[in-house]
Amino acid sequence: MSEYLLRMTDIHKKFPGVKALDGVSFDVRPGEIHGLVGENGAGKSTLIKILSGAYQPDSGMIEWEGQPVHITGPLHARRLGIATIYQEFNLIPPLTIAENVFIGREPGPSIFLSWPELYRQARAVVDRLGIDLDPRRIVRTLSVAEQQMVEVARALSMKSRLIVMDEPTATLTENEVGQLMAIMRELKAQGLSIIFISHHIEEALQICDRISVLRDGRLVGTRAIGEVTLDEIIRMMVGRSMSELFRRSITYATDEVALRVRNLSRSGNARDPNAIVLDNISFEVRRGEILGIAGLVGAGRTELARAIFGVDRFSSGQIEIDGRPVKIRSPRDAIRYGLGLVPEDRKQQALFLRLAVRSNMSLAALGRLVRFVDFVSARAENELIESYRKALNIHMTGPEQRVANLSGGNQQKIVIARWLALKPKVLIVDEPTRGIDVAAKAEVHQLLDELARQGIAIIMISSELPEILSMSDRIIALRGGRQTGEFRREEATEEKLMHAMALERAPVSVA
Repeated sequence: MSEYLLRMTDIHKKFPGVKALDGVSFDVRPGEIHGLVGENGAGKSTLIKILSGAYQPDSGMIEWEGQPVHITGPLHARRLGIATIYQEFNLIPPLTIAENVFIGREPGPSIFLSWPELYRQARAVVDRLGIDLDPRRIVRTLSVAEQQMVEVARALSMKSRLIVMDEPTATLTENEVGQLMAIMRELKAQGLSIIFISHHIEEALQICDRISVLRDGRLVGTRAIGEVTLDEIIRMMVGRSMSELFRRSITYATDEVALRVRNLSRSGNARDPNAIVLDNISFEVRRGEILGIAGLVGAGRTELARAIFGVDRFSSGQIEIDGRPVKIRSPRDAIRYGLGLVPEDRKQQALFLRLAVRSNMSLAALGRLVRFVDFVSARAENELIESYRKALNIHMTGPEQRVANLSGGNQQKIVIARWLALKPKVLIVDEPTRGIDVAAKAEVHQLLDELARQGIAIIMISSELPEILSMSDRIIALRGGRQTGEFRREEATEEKLMHAMALERAPVSVA
């Protein structure tokens, strides 16, 4: 029996203008959790897509259970026992858990489906995971974590030997992460192997047996957990240590209030028309200031951003821009008053993935680029794109490159550039570094700091307390749609913030 379940040797892959993989070798042992980390654009996704059969390598060799294989496509990979769970789930929301788990492989005689057998088999798979889910539940009613469990259950139902998890904890709460890791350990105990891809290096060090680091399409090294530190992994990823990454140490806040929110309230959501979404929230943000908004899942952070920007109507309250009350009934109104919003989900809510960088970046500023009545000046558009490419250090082959082919960090910069082209007074950024690597995070942080230096008022929403603490001049804590604390940078700690985020009402430290 081979020592390795999977061996990928000297894998090369090129795309137009990009060498995605340059001689990468990677292996997984039976019953092992192997971490795969690296910056956005390091080659992780390309390597996994080759393993899953979505891409074909230009050269190199793949061995499965000691035998050379040519993985011709995703179906072939699944038949070998390789299952990939991507960050964007591949589920059908209106169907039940059982139907999603066995879709295309439903049990029953001939062309007929046996519902009792479908639910029995689905229950057996769910029980194997040790989770309490009714196979008859509709998938759209599940939480993100529960939907992820359905994906894992489907992989198990296919008798998979290797499960690839691509950023499985990106949208999970701390408790849900703990539950997922417990399931991963149970799968490992059952003899399954797992490839764990994550930007949360601390999680990889906690759960993995070994960890491999990619940088610029090359394997930097593979280390056993226990023989490597967090700082060493970061140095391998970006070529420098954590202490050299960006840390904000100065404030540019002025006395001039750019945005003031007074007693903002909103009731009703998709599930409960009487639910309290926002309850009398009041704050202000000054020019050059970064105001952090912290809170656990369901605290109302994103709902607050959407209400201010006019995406959702609020029940009562008032918004002031430059000291004057304004009525914001739609995003069009918000833009007219000088507000910009970088949403939480850039792929679903901000980017046109099939379009080029040109269309995505200049879309909001087309009015400034029009010449001769209704014609957009190509020269002015090119100058705008080039100026922000340089200013934001966006790595792209050119304006015609599809946004879908950029790394997560560069996609985020495209969204930010779109709003900067409108020269906003206030920029709201919701989870600005979600799903991007540690080096790209440092670049985004440095960019936000530079925007504050230019006098833009920034509201930064983040679920990562270290990010909130390092970037904010002031921090507001939310819980259940209510304001539970406000702290200056110098007095804020993780303990104080967690106290305010987790309890019904905490002392407000700033008047």
